[in-house]
Amino acid sequence: PVTRRVDLIVRPDPSPPHRGRLRFRRREYPCALGKAGVTTDKREGDLKTPVGRFVLRRVYYRPDRLERPETALPREAITPAHGWCDDPGHALYNRAVHLPFAARHEKLWRDDHVYDLIVVLGYNDDPPVPGRGSAIFLHVARNDFAGTEGCVALARQDLLDILAEVDRDSVIEIRPLGD
Repeated sequence: PVTRRVDLIVRPDPSPPHRGRLRFRRREYPCALGKAGVTTDKREGDLKTPVGRFVLRRVYYRPDRLERPETALPREAITPAHGWCDDPGHALYNRAVHLPFAARHEKLWRDDHVYDLIVVLGYNDDPPVPGRGSAIFLHVARNDFAGTEGCVALARQDLLDILAEVDRDSVIEIRPLGD
């Protein structure tokens, strides 16, 4: 196995549980985490961000709201037909899907701005284990840094700045509370 360097470190704040700090190259950024905090035992729908080390798989972006981001990661412009399967009973669980899609899913083309820029994290995807959590992304935070469904969310410009400096070997480490 190839050992990858950890470039991004996420530490949760003790209170509120959905707030944290992301450290990248001697800089710290505020971030939002799962509404229920972080966990070492992620389950679909638990509103927790999984603890662990994850590669940065690819970047999706809304071309009508954002220019193609500068990054060494693979990039793809999303359309209204982009979705993500979050149905543990479906063979495409925790995979990108084309809409319309009969099973439960998230739409990546949203009215709000949180999915204008998405970095897919390599969580529960090699292979996906049903029920262990899906659609774990780095994405744009709401203005008030409200908690996520289990993702890590950053201010849009902070995410763009980080993407310009990461590469295909970059890893994010989400640490447990108190670490």
